[in-house]
Amino acid sequence: MYLADRAAPAADPAPGRGGGRAPAVSSVVLALGAVSLVTDVSSEMVTAVLPLYLVAGLGLSPLGFGTLDGVYNGVGALVQLTGGHLADRVRDHKLVAGLGYGLSALCKPLLLVARSLGPLGLVLALERTGKGLRTSPRDALISLSTPPEHRGRAFGVHRAMDTTGAVLGPMTAFLILRAAADGYDAVFGVSACVAVLGVLVLVLFVPGRDRVSAGGPGPRPAPVDLRQALALLRLPRLRALTGCAVLLGLTTVSDAFVYLTLQRRAGVGEEFFPLLPLGTSAVFLLLAVPAGVLADRIGRRVVFLAGHAGLLAAYGLLLWAPATPALAYAVLALHGAFYAATDGVLPAAVADAVPGALRGTGLALVGTGQALARFCCSLAFGAAWTAWGDGRALLASAAGLALCATAAVFVLRPAEETP
Repeated sequence: MYLADRAAPAADPAPGRGGGRAPAVSSVVLALGAVSLVTDVSSEMVTAVLPLYLVAGLGLSPLGFGTLDGVYNGVGALVQLTGGHLADRVRDHKLVAGLGYGLSALCKPLLLVARSLGPLGLVLALERTGKGLRTSPRDALISLSTPPEHRGRAFGVHRAMDTTGAVLGPMTAFLILRAAADGYDAVFGVSACVAVLGVLVLVLFVPGRDRVSAGGPGPRPAPVDLRQALALLRLPRLRALTGCAVLLGLTTVSDAFVYLTLQRRAGVGEEFFPLLPLGTSAVFLLLAVPAGVLADRIGRRVVFLAGHAGLLAAYGLLLWAPATPALAYAVLALHGAFYAATDGVLPAAVADAVPGALRGTGLALVGTGQALARFCCSLAFGAAWTAWGDGRALLASAAGLALCATAAVFVLRPAEETP
């Protein structure tokens, strides 16, 4: 059981084999990165204004907002398994990813007419369903179009492009709110148009599954059934990856709580609070590709564990560092570095461990486990904050992260170190 320290031999043929050396980052990865960039501009425009719109604009109570926020973040994780297995079963990852992107795009204009808790909850659930459907098929396309020795770089490039959209989205929403008389409706309308553009880029520039995996059209493999998907759990490496992703996710405090704690400890003014996520995203954007390249060279395990060590250091600064202006910069830098070292490296490692025919299902299994674990951590941290205060709650999370990271060091040992 190990997280591959070097790229493992591929279970699927690398594109371009027999016709010259394949590029480190394929055109498929760049096209999918463009789709994610455009789609994230659309999604983050809505995410940036949604809390204020719901509470100040529609007058929802904190309980109502909390319910919608739980729906918004929980549904995608639950649907992710379905999206991954469906893509493997129908043997068309582009089709399933396209359905996910299309469903999310369709939901954006519906925000213009949903004005109460019930309809809003339904629209947000459908939007997150689209995200859950597309995530694993998209990552499967990235891994199937990339040689094993370059998968860290490929996922790093994709995540960097995706994060560019996450940075541009809130800035676009800010500019629209300042310029438009009916700002919220204008944000939702522009978001819908941008989302449609993302779907068009996917349809026009991303090839189908057969061309991605073999470099050209060929006979369609047999569909994957549920029994084959369940058999993935017998793979020692995948079990190790899933277990570690869940354990570490259970002690990874959500971004919102990190920013709230930082705002309290560093004395960040309320007017600057919306800029904190942009700080994390900016560092993530800068380091995503270097972290992926480093993972290809020195091993995914080392970079993945180093990312969690950086997160633990951020927790330590929040707990014990003096409240100076430098604290916010240091914590945001470590927080962004954590995402750069883990968000693309983990799916690259999963791709090394799972056969190509079941790539979407394997990625969905690990991604769903991690997302649900982080959701549980958010609930537990919120309860602990209420009962003990933010300091003790963060200390408990830091202690748990240290223990889980130590366990992961042994569980994810390279094969030659395993007794």
